[in-house]
Amino acid sequence: MAYFDLHLNLNEDDKAIREAAHKFAKEVMRPMGMELDRMAAEDVVAAHSPIWEFLRQAYELGYHKGAFPTEVGGLGLTPLQSHILMEELFWGSAGLGAVLLLAAWPYVKILHTMNMELIEEFVVPFCQCTDASMTGSWAITEPDHGSDTLNVGADCWSDPKIKMQLSARQDGDEWVLNGQKSAWVSCGPTATHSMVNVHIDTSKGLAGGGVCMLPLSLPGISRGKALEKLGSRDLPQGEIYFDNVKIPKRWMFVGPEEYGDWVINNLGFGNTSVGVVALGIARAAFEETLAYAKERVQGGKPLIEHHSVQVRIHRMFAKVEAIRAMTRAVWEVNARAYPPLSEYALAVKTYCTETAKDVVDEGVQIHGANGLTKEYFIEKLWRDIRPMTIADGENSVLNALGGRILRDTFPRTSVNLIA
Repeated sequence: MAYFDLHLNLNEDDKAIREAAHKFAKEVMRPMGMELDRMAAEDVVAAHSPIWEFLRQAYELGYHKGAFPTEVGGLGLTPLQSHILMEELFWGSAGLGAVLLLAAWPYVKILHTMNMELIEEFVVPFCQCTDASMTGSWAITEPDHGSDTLNVGADCWSDPKIKMQLSARQDGDEWVLNGQKSAWVSCGPTATHSMVNVHIDTSKGLAGGGVCMLPLSLPGISRGKALEKLGSRDLPQGEIYFDNVKIPKRWMFVGPEEYGDWVINNLGFGNTSVGVVALGIARAAFEETLAYAKERVQGGKPLIEHHSVQVRIHRMFAKVEAIRAMTRAVWEVNARAYPPLSEYALAVKTYCTETAKDVVDEGVQIHGANGLTKEYFIEKLWRDIRPMTIADGENSVLNALGGRILRDTFPRTSVNLIA
């Protein structure tokens, strides 16, 4: 179902990107996502899995490098075009869209370092890749640590008694990594590379962290089984173990001195992305529910002819439009602002995921008992939206972090924009 875009200045390139992405999302991603949803987690990451064909097709189209500048081999999409692209992909399959987003995420963060040696080593080959033989993940969550690893400035953040479960020790020109990341590492079972948060200075508590980039084929790295879960089953997740893994000093691109700022800035981009995931799911739920209401007859007439359903459908529509407007505005600003406006990104993540959850829940309710069956797509959407209020930081934790940022920065009087 096409939708009217309130952005009246879309040019022909913008529209062509939207149409091509929608076609790919509808014809490739949605059926593949539904197929993967019905498979066991281990089969999703197996050699015969459709996930690899999805990645190959997406890489052939260049969707993995859309937001990268042409100078490093990317497509050089504008922030608006990048948002349009991602909305369509997440509309097709939130899980597969996240697979593609995570494939690029570590390389995006390397690009932000402006370290040309690391960019040549990691980013340029990623943008040159056309067969999905180079993909990424972000490993931060641990068995005993989740949203606390993002809770900069909270009481737990600088408590030296609290330690991460993956440590890094410098040994000459190398770092040695020992420990593990939890089963919630998105793309942990499939990625070739990972951006990894580690504990360097334990005297500072969680604030003493660092971030490195590494191939997951290094000696000493092993992976657990893919995680069985309720929703987002087309996004594989799993544990990663590190046993005396040695990496060159240059791969540790964030140290304890800048770690807290890095975490907040990373949320500035990551949380905005989760908001766009929520937009794709909410829009899909609205469209599914409107189509169902036009066909389903109750009380002698289609559901859409009932006054109460008309009210509820329009409220769903309004919430989807609100999510689009909010995510697009913050996406465009944070694509140009450095450091990003993290309080806005946190607001996008928390508000838009909660609002999208309401949209999908209303869609299930209008479907009635049919909404609880796997015969109807809305059931998958309900399972897919549920993790979004937890992913990339549990919402109440993020709201508290946002409150502390507002305490220290509101009102902002300026923003640093990059070209």
